[in-house]
Amino acid sequence: MMKYFDFEICGVKRKLPYVKIADDKALASFVVISDTELVQAVAPELVKRLPEVDYLMTAEAKGICLCYEMSRLLGMKEFIVARKSLKPYMQDALSHKACSITTQKEQTLYLNGCDAEKIRGKRVALIDDVIATGESLAAIEGLAVEAGAQVVARAAILAELGAVKRDDIIFLKEHFVFTPHEDGTFTPISVD
Repeated sequence: MMKYFDFEICGVKRKLPYVKIADDKALASFVVISDTELVQAVAPELVKRLPEVDYLMTAEAKGICLCYEMSRLLGMKEFIVARKSLKPYMQDALSHKACSITTQKEQTLYLNGCDAEKIRGKRVALIDDVIATGESLAAIEGLAVEAGAQVVARAAILAELGAVKRDDIIFLKEHFVFTPHEDGTFTPISVD
């Protein structure tokens, strides 16, 4: 029988299924990509906390819907997406490697050369759904810096693990990583 974690943010309640990602680690699976109600609830709260920015930038795929809604609220005509594969239309693309807690393997993110030109010399806010180890965020930041952008904010809906203690990120709520037990219970991993 599937077990769930009761979760609430900005008045939106969800039952998140526990998903084991290693023998000693489980997540309460937070998938924002198809949750219109949740994105519309959290986006205005993140926008309020951002400094003045010229562009929002995210990685494919879960941050796209959040970045879209935030850019719409900010009156921006577009936002920047780092892709997980090199597409034929991409010219002079930049690349950066990352290994996040959810992918659990090395992946490469790519930034189209024309997008790199757009953000050169501009103030950029990096947007993600969840920041845990910070690897995905670091990859996006590496691309932005290589393109010549000034990263002025790093923001996410949730922070997990060591990201909770970081003072350089904006987040709305702490989210937990859990230790799964043989009896089917889950204990939050404490962040010290």
